[in-house]
Amino acid sequence: MKISAFAITEITLGKHNIKDDKLDQADKLVKAKKKTYAQLEVAGEDAALESDVIIAPRDAKTDLILRDLDFVETRLSRQPEEKEKAVLNKMKEALEKEEFVSTVGLSSEDKELISGYGLFTIKPVVLVDKGELENIGGLLVKVLAQSGFICFLTVGDKENRAWLIKKGTTAWEAAGVIHSDIQQGFIRAEIIGFADFIQSGGETQAKQAGKMRLEQKEYIMQDGDLVNFRFNK
Repeated sequence: MKISAFAITEITLGKHNIKDDKLDQADKLVKAKKKTYAQLEVAGEDAALESDVIIAPRDAKTDLILRDLDFVETRLSRQPEEKEKAVLNKMKEALEKEEFVSTVGLSSEDKELISGYGLFTIKPVVLVDKGELENIGGLLVKVLAQSGFICFLTVGDKENRAWLIKKGTTAWEAAGVIHSDIQQGFIRAEIIGFADFIQSGGETQAKQAGKMRLEQKEYIMQDGDLVNFRFNK
């Protein structure tokens, strides 16, 4: 995952650990040789168009909107086809109200029409206050939550680890985040919900209490899910 720091210099560019306390709590209950946080990359303003999320100070909102509005108006001046024109006008109306393109509610067909556009606010934009920049770790956790990302956990033996995924990711897709071989050989996902894991006092206790579920490929992963993937090797 890549975040662009737009008009922000207080965040060090490069890889950052996401210190979600769920992994810390899990690590206290299940012993492992290593604890590995999920990571994201923070890039500069020049990478905004290719990033998954933009983080910007509140006073930069107008700048982002004006950049997109200028782009949309330029496209409209070139007399596009009717379908594209309708999408452009929909976005123009939102931008003129100082709303981001991401709030328009574009259909999959709309998104296909504008897939090659260089728009900033079509992706999640998280606006922050100056004070929030004093706690970068907490700020990055907030950015994930507001931009539609969660973590699932794998625990025990060699490593307790958090894995970063988008909300709505299926168990089959999550398996591929760990390794393509696990995804290809997917059989079932053994899932323990985070609340059940904590309340039971650990993985073994949760299983003994009947809190582990076997889920199919289509299961939608939840934040903090502890998972063990069964797969054909």
